[in-house]
Amino acid sequence: MRTHYCGEVNASHVDQIVTLCGWSHRRRDHGGVIFIDLRDREGLAQVVCDPDRPEMFRIAENVRNEFVLKITGKVRRRPAGTENPNLASGEIEILCHELEVLNAAVTPPFQLDEENLSENVRLTHRVIDLRRPQMQKNLMLRYKVAMAFRRFLDDKGFIDIETPMLTKSTPEGARDYLVPSRVHPGQFFALPQSPQLFKQLLMVAGFDRYYQITKCFRDEDLRADRQPEFTQVDIETSFLTEEQITGLMEEMIRSVFKTALAVDLPNPFPHISHAEAMRRYGSDKPDLRVTLELTEVTDAVADVAFKVFSGPATSGGRVAALRVPGGASLTRGEIDGYTEFVKIYGARGLAYIKVNDASKLNEEGLQSPIVKNLHAAALKTIIERTGALSGDLIFFGADKTKIVNDALGALRTKLGHEKGYVDGSAWRPLWVVDFPMFEYDEDNQRWSACHHPFTSPKDGHEALMATDPGACLAKAYDLALNGWEMGGGSVRIHRAEVQERVFQALGIGPEEQQAKFGFLLDALKYGAPPHGGLAFGLDRIVTMMAGAESIRDVIAFPKTQRAQCLLTDAPSDVDEKQLRELHIRLRQKVETQVEVGKS
Repeated sequence: MRTHYCGEVNASHVDQIVTLCGWSHRRRDHGGVIFIDLRDREGLAQVVCDPDRPEMFRIAENVRNEFVLKITGKVRRRPAGTENPNLASGEIEILCHELEVLNAAVTPPFQLDEENLSENVRLTHRVIDLRRPQMQKNLMLRYKVAMAFRRFLDDKGFIDIETPMLTKSTPEGARDYLVPSRVHPGQFFALPQSPQLFKQLLMVAGFDRYYQITKCFRDEDLRADRQPEFTQVDIETSFLTEEQITGLMEEMIRSVFKTALAVDLPNPFPHISHAEAMRRYGSDKPDLRVTLELTEVTDAVADVAFKVFSGPATSGGRVAALRVPGGASLTRGEIDGYTEFVKIYGARGLAYIKVNDASKLNEEGLQSPIVKNLHAAALKTIIERTGALSGDLIFFGADKTKIVNDALGALRTKLGHEKGYVDGSAWRPLWVVDFPMFEYDEDNQRWSACHHPFTSPKDGHEALMATDPGACLAKAYDLALNGWEMGGGSVRIHRAEVQERVFQALGIGPEEQQAKFGFLLDALKYGAPPHGGLAFGLDRIVTMMAGAESIRDVIAFPKTQRAQCLLTDAPSDVDEKQLRELHIRLRQKVETQVEVGKS
């Protein structure tokens, strides 16, 4: 029906006859001449409707926004001084010869160039929202990124293999989405949190380079970078070391950014250990653009009179300092605001010292209510370690290690971007390696896997799984970029006896092992190769590339933060017949019936 996309017509087409199809983005009547901005996925083209063609002009007079049109006309240059440098077609216009309304449209719920739309309105009318140029650009970028991944992996010998969407419920961290079975009453499938087990089985089966761009499902609390269903670029390979896997994946990410954004990422990406990342940045996905760092002062304040510091310092907690160059100029209101901010992360407060004169380690040179409770040796160590100068400010976190890391890590990033403590780099990737194998779950009084229970321990750390699980490191690695986790993975366990020892450390007994993971343990006994891989969050990567605030802006039909689809009104009730077929009775309805019977 058309010869060109609207956004593709340019000065090279002058004097040609073209046929375009699209939506009326805007109609303007300029004293007898009607201008229509015609829009499709590639952009806009200005169409001029002249009254010299009466039949066509009568149709143009009745065109309104979002009418679907087909026009045929001659490409000509715009009059001098009327060009639009913001459009690819900004040098030309189309003099309309024929105009056909393919479909009329009612007035849309909002104008496509309207600003400050609420997200609920956008998601309720998502089809209209997706017509907005920014959303079209985002989804075109998403396609471009996905194809860049595919081309690289195809060129490297990886093959795309699908894995099941209906599978077995296994403990992998988050809640599973369960699917009741009609054929097997009382039994359930689970939607996969990831293809983890299946991609390991594919390695055992001999497909030594696998990938898949696939949906994953986790029934967990949502936030800006989470959805109940999300997309992973899932990758697994055999016979490569940890260093070889991260090197290949680093090459892939550089290729994707070059293809999709024409951006050259640093080469090579820096590597830091998980322990160093937490010590210096309070985060395992630090934003390296921010120049501020945390300083360890736990030992320096263990014997001070200030119990807020000495308490955590002598009971296994952490006391850390965050130096803010020139921060003594922060107002009391700003400091109070940052104090409220860290409370989001469990901190009870935010101690600080304003360094008015770094040469005077007392209340004359250091301004803070806490100075009188810190002895001279502690103050001297704090100033030396942080490198604080006159005019600086030092914030402190003192509590359980996790709370200090979460609170000061978040404050570091917030201060950095709000006050300009950044190095100006657009993209700062890094590998975080040597993660702990286990972390202690205080609520359940047991060890749990930091990544997942199929991660291999570092060579020489196998014995620590039984004697000192907290000291055991894993062959695990995450790739972070600008404060976001792009992806992560590990070298897997390929020997059944090592996998069983990990289960023992996690308190998963032989019967539970066999019931939940028997198919994997059995497969490992039949000659499993050394293998490993990782998964990248496609939604997150595209969100970063697009400069969007939420992954909902790069997903065609996302859920809200309450895990609802406002467009289709899902989830929704189903009729009683469907429930009976699945042998399900809703507890709330049963309880209501009982109460009615009693009354």
